[in-house]
Amino acid sequence: MSSSKTEKVQQELTSSTPTSKLSLRGNSPVLPENVEEEEFPEGGARAWLVVLGSAVALFATFGYANAVGVFLEYYGSHQLVNESPSSIAWIGSLQVFILLGSGLFSGPLFDQHGEKVIYPPIVLYIFSVMMTSISTKLWHFILAQGLLGGLTMGMMLGPCMAATGQYFKKKRAAAMGLTIGGSSIGGVVFPIMLSKLFANPNLSFGWTVRICGFMMVPLLAITAYTVKARLPSRKGTFFLPEAFKSPPYVALIVSMFCATLGIFVPMFYIPTYAVQHGMSVQLASYLASIFNGASFFGRAIPGLLADKIGGFNMLTATTLCSGIMIFCWTRAVTNSPIVVFAAMYGFFSGGLVSLMSFSFMSVTNDPKKFGTYYGMAMSITSVAALIGPPITGALVNRYGRFDEAAWFSGVAVLVGGVGVILTKSLTGKGMLSRT
Repeated sequence: MSSSKTEKVQQELTSSTPTSKLSLRGNSPVLPENVEEEEFPEGGARAWLVVLGSAVALFATFGYANAVGVFLEYYGSHQLVNESPSSIAWIGSLQVFILLGSGLFSGPLFDQHGEKVIYPPIVLYIFSVMMTSISTKLWHFILAQGLLGGLTMGMMLGPCMAATGQYFKKKRAAAMGLTIGGSSIGGVVFPIMLSKLFANPNLSFGWTVRICGFMMVPLLAITAYTVKARLPSRKGTFFLPEAFKSPPYVALIVSMFCATLGIFVPMFYIPTYAVQHGMSVQLASYLASIFNGASFFGRAIPGLLADKIGGFNMLTATTLCSGIMIFCWTRAVTNSPIVVFAAMYGFFSGGLVSLMSFSFMSVTNDPKKFGTYYGMAMSITSVAALIGPPITGALVNRYGRFDEAAWFSGVAVLVGGVGVILTKSLTGKGMLSRT
């Protein structure tokens, strides 16, 4: 082909195709390497099936973990009656710590190997539930429910969140809010279910937990079938240490570490607190369901708003409101105010948890790195989830009340909210921007 004809072909190609989507190598049009990441489906059957499968997974895992208050109250009056509240709290805090911390591995594994990394954890998670059903001592529960349960939950959580993020950009906060909303629905169902079954004199603790396990089997089968990666696997190093050179990423991690130090404390202790203030054990066990029912709306509505007014803006609002609510906790001393507190705190803290995951991913524009960015950040903040409840449990043991625990937790969450404001200033987009 002559040079004049070659130039004519090149002109036709560049005029008919946007230059941002096309480059020329020789005489052939070549798509840039990042075009796949720029085009998000923003919906469709495949995308919403991923949201469904991920939400179902969080229903069966994180939703079950949200019933920890019912478990801890039951253990304290039955199998572990001779153990201190601080010791018993290690079951739940270890579970949450490992659930969040295992994202250090589950996120990068998903980025590099796709959805198949969730299959082994599904099987082992059911095994951990069955092992919990035959546990009788503190170290039994720590191993089965705390360590193995938390690990297998986390190995599913990271891939589910990363997979959802790969299908959405403009609607990402809303989609991830609906995904995490599955844990809120599970947090409504499991506490009511467990409290009813625990109160049944004809049903043992073992069979109560095993019934939950059998219910999870078909749900997690749906997850295994529907959750799929959209993008090809990321190549290169397992971790991405260069992420820590980003000031907004580091500032966000520090902020969410502080917030996580206190955010789970009311969820852990509100049933015990309510019983101490005269509430019946049956009604106190429903507090977790009230909390998680409100948390569903707290995870969905702020997610929808975040897509309109900015993720960091909504994260700041929900974090500060959560901190303020914790300071109101110990002013609720009768049944009605305690129920109102559980609902309001569930709403605001639900938004914080949902937008935390979204914000960790929003620091990078490369969807192939979502799992790794999310996992590395969550593994650090998980340390706060590990030490927060035992610290407050020790405060309760020392002072015989929950005031000091509420002050500690409230201050930690408020510091986290102020840190998000600092994080936004580091993005360079302006404090009033929709970020």
